[in-house]
Amino acid sequence: MKPIGRIFAVLLAVLLAAAAQAHEVRPAYLDMRETATDTFAVVWKVPAQGEMRLGLHARLPAACAENSEPVRSIEQGAYFERWNVACAGGLKGGEISIDGLKSTLTEALVRIEYASGDTELARLLPDRPRFVAAGTQTSIEVARTYFLFGVDHILSGLDHLLFVLALILLIRNRWMLLKTITAFTIAHSITLAGASLGYFSLPQRPVEATIALSIAFVARELVKTEPGERRLSESYPWLVAFAFGLLHGFGFAGALKETGLPQSDVPLSLLAFNLGVEAGQLIFVAAILVLFRIGAALVALPPAPTRRLGAYAIGTASMLWLVPRIAGLGI
Repeated sequence: MKPIGRIFAVLLAVLLAAAAQAHEVRPAYLDMRETATDTFAVVWKVPAQGEMRLGLHARLPAACAENSEPVRSIEQGAYFERWNVACAGGLKGGEISIDGLKSTLTEALVRIEYASGDTELARLLPDRPRFVAAGTQTSIEVARTYFLFGVDHILSGLDHLLFVLALILLIRNRWMLLKTITAFTIAHSITLAGASLGYFSLPQRPVEATIALSIAFVARELVKTEPGERRLSESYPWLVAFAFGLLHGFGFAGALKETGLPQSDVPLSLLAFNLGVEAGQLIFVAAILVLFRIGAALVALPPAPTRRLGAYAIGTASMLWLVPRIAGLGI
């Protein structure tokens, strides 16, 4: 096998593995909402595949006693438990942990909404599977939590990253690339804010399917090389990025809606999450450009065939997302 062929094989294997694993690292989610003094409605959501679910279990503070038997169900690829608890003296100072998290590669988000409108949000990891409820968070703590959530969401969102990677491969002029990435940023910020605040919305499953199509479109633009065949992305790359950025913003909003926005700090939390998404995106772009520079210094590869191979790998990965997402629409 020629060097380019070997490179493509490795790249394709990595992207296909990433596509196949894309939905296996979804976070678990524990939501607690105070419905009366020291009484909470609890929703526990765990990733599932058919009837099989991850072996994760939420452990609440010892002062919390169940007021009702948990109601269990499988919905949209996730296992749910819903019940009510009474926590003598409230949650402040109580420890919440996720049993089984240490043996997985996933994470768990814990959101507590108090009757006062204050919200606590914690991200639990395999090496940090517990936290102590503070009862409230300062504005700085809220902003920090949502900023890190935004960074983590974009860096674990392989479909969004592949779209950005395709843009990097497509646009050779660095100044034009900057303008195009900026257009993508402005667009998804608009729909992220609007959808999160409830001004407009789209069903999440069609959005996810169309995001996969947007990746396939840009990958197709990468391989248009016929004489006289002018690419739309060549003439208006920023417009293409802006149009698809509006769509990707709905995808970001879906993740933010799941954790919700604290009633007391909606603008700050939304801004912090969006800044986190942008920070993660810039980290990714910078890392890819550095890798390209290092690769060019180590191995002399012809640019056109290399872009074509990258386009086929990205397009194939997008199709692996598209098919199950369309199947999930039930049409």
